[in-house]
Amino acid sequence: MTDTIALQGELRTEFGKGVARRMRVAQQIPATIYAGGAEPAFIALPMRETTLALRRTNALFTISFGDEKRTAVVKDVQRNPVKRIVEHIDFYEVKAGEKIDVEVPVFVEGTPKGAAVAFVEMQELKVRADVTNLPERIVVDVDGMVDGTKILVKDVKLPEGVELDGDAMEEPVVSVVVPEDATESTAAAEPAAEEAAPAAEADAE
Repeated sequence: MTDTIALQGELRTEFGKGVARRMRVAQQIPATIYAGGAEPAFIALPMRETTLALRRTNALFTISFGDEKRTAVVKDVQRNPVKRIVEHIDFYEVKAGEKIDVEVPVFVEGTPKGAAVAFVEMQELKVRADVTNLPERIVVDVDGMVDGTKILVKDVKLPEGVELDGDAMEEPVVSVVVPEDATESTAAAEPAAEEAAPAAEADAE
């Protein structure tokens, strides 16, 4: 079950670039919570706690403000292109038992055989899951795999209750190959070894 991150915010009634700048000086982040066809809620969140929480992929948030408490997921994060600080966050309110589509980063673990290396072809996979069971990452095990092996979308093992959402089932997610430079290094080493053998025999004589 996904751990819920609690944030304490406050309602905001002023808008505009000037207001947003003053909020950032006061160590606050302007945010909006969207809820289907209902009116969105405009809030201010503490900058430090919120920025740290955003490091969690597909986190589930419980946001308190005024007399309300909303459960939501991040829909969009706007960052300053130079300073990379968070300038605004859009949240989407969710309900218990609701399933939503999310993009999950792909990671590999394990060591392929020989000089083979695992390359991630798809950095993220789109999946559908319950809001209380949103995966933070998808791990593909490549331990012992040989050159030429491809793990397709349809072959990826997903956490329980999570299903793929898309039609690219035959596309490779991870490819295991021997890099060209490794092949060239091996080929160059073989003639050198052959030349060294007669020389060693001559020295022995």
